[in-house]
Amino acid sequence: MLYQLHAHSRTFLTPLMQWAEISAKQWSNLVPPLAHAPFAKRIAAGYELMYRLGKHYDKPLFDIPTTTVNEQVIAISVDTIASKPFCNLIHFKKELSAAASAQLAQAKVLLVAPLSGHHATLLRDTVRGLLPDHDVYITDWTDARMVPLSEGTFHLHDYIYYVQDFIRLLGPELHIISVCQPTVPVLAAVALMATDKDPKLPKSMTMMGGPIDPRISPTKVNSLAVEKPFSWFENNVIYSVPRHYPGAGRRVYPGFLQHAGFIAMNPDRHAKSYRKFHEDLINGKDDSAEEHRKFYDEYNAVLDMSADYYLETIRTVFQEYSLPQGTWEVEGKLVRPQDISTVALFTIEGELDDISGPGQTQAAHDLCSAIPAEKRQHYTAPKCGHFGIFSGRRWREIVCPKIGEFIKTNS
Repeated sequence: MLYQLHAHSRTFLTPLMQWAEISAKQWSNLVPPLAHAPFAKRIAAGYELMYRLGKHYDKPLFDIPTTTVNEQVIAISVDTIASKPFCNLIHFKKELSAAASAQLAQAKVLLVAPLSGHHATLLRDTVRGLLPDHDVYITDWTDARMVPLSEGTFHLHDYIYYVQDFIRLLGPELHIISVCQPTVPVLAAVALMATDKDPKLPKSMTMMGGPIDPRISPTKVNSLAVEKPFSWFENNVIYSVPRHYPGAGRRVYPGFLQHAGFIAMNPDRHAKSYRKFHEDLINGKDDSAEEHRKFYDEYNAVLDMSADYYLETIRTVFQEYSLPQGTWEVEGKLVRPQDISTVALFTIEGELDDISGPGQTQAAHDLCSAIPAEKRQHYTAPKCGHFGIFSGRRWREIVCPKIGEFIKTNS
C-alpha cells in the first residue's frame, strides 16, 4: 500500500513540479516585463527550490566523454559487454586503434559498485580518476522494479555469482575494486574461488569503506540494523512493486525508503544545504548553485533492491556477522577468506567515515591470513568521510594515486 501511495503522489506532483520548473525559468530568464521586477531572483529561487524538492530524479548518465592519457585527450565510449537480469557489466572503452590500445597495455580494473540504494553513477568520479591509467569496467546494477518477475529472484548469493562471472569473463590479469557494500560479497566471491583453486583469480582486490566486520567502531547505520529484529525488516520495509512498472509484483526494498533513511541520518546538513542553495540563487552565485544541483541529482536518484538480497544482507552482514565469525555458507559452501593466498589486498578507510566505521574494512587483513605481508596494504585517509575516499579532491589527489601504485606493484 505504501508503495502505491508513493506512486500516486508522484503522479499528482508531476504537473505541479513542471509548473514550478517553467515558472523558475521564466523569472530567472528575466523575460519582460518580469525583467524589471525587483524581486525576480527571489521568486525564481523559490520556484526552483520547490521544483528540486518535489521532482522525481531519474538515473543520471555517467557523462565521461573523454579522458587524458599521457597529455593526449582520448574519447570514451560506454559499452555493455555482459548483460544479466539484475546487472550490466559496462566497459569505459578508450577509442584507440588496436595497435595503440595494445601498446598502451593498461591494467584491467573491475570496479564493483554498491547495490545499496544509489545507482552506479555515484562512482562517476571514481571512474574518472582511474581511467587515465587503467582499463575500467563497472557493475551497473538494475533497478529491481524494472526487472519482470519472469527473470526470477535475486539473492545475496546471486550477487556473489555475478561478481565471479564477471571476474572470469575479464580474465586472470584483473584487479578488482569494491566500494562500501560490495566489499563483503566481493571478498566472499574471491574466497570461494580460492577454495576451488580457480585459475581466474584476480591479481589484487582493493576494498574501500566497507562493513567487513561491523562490530568494530559501529556507526548509526550499523545500529539501525541491529536495534530491530529481523522480522521487523520483513514486515515493515518490504513492498510489492505497483502494476505500472515492468517488475510489477516483485517484492523489493523501495529506493524511496532508503533515500528517506539517508536524509534522516543527517537532516540538519541537508536542510542547511538547501537553504544555502536558495540563498545562492538569490545572490547570483551560479557556480555554487550548480554544484548543489549536481550533487543532489545523484544523491536523490535511487533504485529498488530485491527483497531477498536486502533481507539476506541485513541478516548475514549486520546481524549475524557471518563473515568475520567464519560461519557464512553460500549454498552449502563455507566462505573461507583464509584460503586466499595469491591475491594482493589493499584496504582503504576514511578517518571520519560515519557509514563504515574505522577498522571495519581493515578487518579483512585478519580474515585473509594466508596473504603474504608484502602483498598487503592499508591506508586511512585523514579528515576524510565516507564519500571522500572515492569522490572529490582527496580521492583524486591522494587515494586514487595510492591505488594506482598498488595495482602497478601487483601486476
